[in-house]
Amino acid sequence: MTTPFQASVPQAAPQATKEPMSATFHGVQLIDPYAWLRDDDWQAVMREPDRLSPRIRTYLEAENAYTKGVLGDTEELQHHLFEEMKGRIKQDDSTVPAPHGPWAYFARYITGGQYAQICRCPRDGGEISVLLDGNMEAEGTAYWSLGGSDHSPDHRLLAYGVDDKGSEYYTVRIRDLATAQELADVIPNTSADMVWANDSKTLFYVRLDDNHRPRQVFRHVLGTVTEDDVLIYEEADPAFYVSLGQTQSNRFITIIAHDHETSEVHLVDANDPASPSRLIAARETGHEYSVEHHGEELIILTNSADAEDFRIVEAPLATPERDSWRETVAHKPGRLILDMVAYAGHLVRLEREDGLPRIVVRRFKDEAEHSVAFDEEAYSLGLSHGYEFGTQIIRFTYSSMTTPAAVYDYDIESRSRTLRKQQEVPSGHDPANYITRRLHAPAHDDETVPVTLLYHKDTPLDGTAPVLLYGYGSYGISMPASFATARLSLVDRGFIYAIAHVRGGKEKGYRWYKDGKRQAKTNTFKDFISAGEHLTEAGLTQRGRIVAQGGSAGGMLMGAVANMAPELFTGIVANVPFVDVLNTMLDADLPLTPPEWTEWGNPIESAADFETIRGYSPYDNVSKQSYPHILAVAGLTDPRVTYWEPAKWIARLRELNTSDNLVLLRTNMEAGHGGASGRFESLKETALEYAFALLITGKIGDSTPNAVWPAPHSSS
Repeated sequence: MTTPFQASVPQAAPQATKEPMSATFHGVQLIDPYAWLRDDDWQAVMREPDRLSPRIRTYLEAENAYTKGVLGDTEELQHHLFEEMKGRIKQDDSTVPAPHGPWAYFARYITGGQYAQICRCPRDGGEISVLLDGNMEAEGTAYWSLGGSDHSPDHRLLAYGVDDKGSEYYTVRIRDLATAQELADVIPNTSADMVWANDSKTLFYVRLDDNHRPRQVFRHVLGTVTEDDVLIYEEADPAFYVSLGQTQSNRFITIIAHDHETSEVHLVDANDPASPSRLIAARETGHEYSVEHHGEELIILTNSADAEDFRIVEAPLATPERDSWRETVAHKPGRLILDMVAYAGHLVRLEREDGLPRIVVRRFKDEAEHSVAFDEEAYSLGLSHGYEFGTQIIRFTYSSMTTPAAVYDYDIESRSRTLRKQQEVPSGHDPANYITRRLHAPAHDDETVPVTLLYHKDTPLDGTAPVLLYGYGSYGISMPASFATARLSLVDRGFIYAIAHVRGGKEKGYRWYKDGKRQAKTNTFKDFISAGEHLTEAGLTQRGRIVAQGGSAGGMLMGAVANMAPELFTGIVANVPFVDVLNTMLDADLPLTPPEWTEWGNPIESAADFETIRGYSPYDNVSKQSYPHILAVAGLTDPRVTYWEPAKWIARLRELNTSDNLVLLRTNMEAGHGGASGRFESLKETALEYAFALLITGKIGDSTPNAVWPAPHSSS
């Protein structure tokens, strides 16, 4: 077995000063020694990072320098990993063109380009036009992100939203596609959520408030100043988000107000954009629904009538109230309907049962159904809606942990599949060299936790292999068993890559989500620990040979399991980790706090919620014990998980940790929640994280049957 890594620290770690601040809630005094790391003017910092307090900047830069110094011996390895991962990316890649009227739209990358080009060509092929070149737009900026784009129904204009700070405040601009000139219309402070009306001169968009919350929908008419834009919807409840959509028929624009368990939909006639919006069903706590349109009917995906895993109903367009709903696809417990789209002749839905997805096609005229599925033990299936309504061709994407993504066009009537694109791996990839398995780990109660594995066929399964165990487990988001080229850099070096499908996601239906939120949140953490223990009990690895990784809410999971079972893991990689849960949920002014109360609980109003969160909040439960190696990665302008959360967490860990293991923080001073922009720059962050995992498991320079790479500072 490889000798365990022993930290050799070349320099003293930064020590954050302790300046205790106290507050009392529900008779409990909370003392926060590192609260000073939160900039008093944090809203301004999100928009203008240069306004960060010099004192805080100095501290974060000291942490960055320390991390760089400690991991200095891995720099050559990081370079190899980066080049290796970059070599698996087809540089001149493109999406499959999606037809719309006389054109087909797609995105492509050029060799060496960091950012996508938005393009189109004639529907039946011909000269390609570049509508927006992200590489040109990003010149001279440290960060650039295209939040979204939407061409007008008459194909003359392109609306697009750009963020150049990482703060997710997007500015919408409109480009004339005939002249490539920008119109005078400039709309700041949006979520980049926008939809054209059918007149091609009216644009609906969502504006963010000063607390970075999407709460208002405005109507903009081309050629007018934004100050004259008409407010058509404003959400009064700060716990609700607002977003925009459009029915596949293009008849209606949808305004969706929602939190994590309740939704409400308003329709605007896309043919009459100045007409008032129309409410479909008033919000009721716990009721989620979405709306499609077909002829004189609305088709509604809903969890009403105790349909926990959702059912589909229809309602007359003239009288869409709930009393008029009639069921067309009944609820089936354990079969979760994930998505649906209505085409002219068919209703297509994506559903998951027994952990595996399938597409089901239902013909309107006779209600006949058939399904599209695959035979692998674990796989991912995605449904693309496309632009068109009157089509019998649908598009879906299939992949597995071993199989690169394949894009198919599927003829609904003939049931024939046409492969439109197979993901290329330029440096080479043979799926036969890899194995995907699905295990079921016994949980602390009577449940079992699905665990998906990927490993090289030559990896010994005798307990010596290290494992990277990934988890998320929040918001009902499921972790797909899909193909990702970066993982191969670990797998080819003898790692087993594992995904723990813990409660808080929907892998096993909606109940799986409910059993991992609010008062039941600790199930998420216990499931992850159970998954790791099962891997050891199955003889695939050993305790202390597991590197855990998760990001955002998955970073909270990392912080929790580090407190609860530190001896199980050799290391923790926490990406933009939501670790200061209690303090964040107690601050109603932070961007996401009110909308998050349905997920975590409201500790301001509820003493029970306060105690529940206080019982697991990672920052509040750091204790004097031996912690594994820890690497936290943050973004300065992150509006979702603010930079000070991982900064405070690392400071407290460094104060209380009794082991000599590494405790590291890296803050991207030019990015937000998603890390570095650009398809290659982001790989450098992955290379850093993987180098850390290889370092702490003693795999640097380790010759394996799969790959041999030089040790640090050796010749390559």
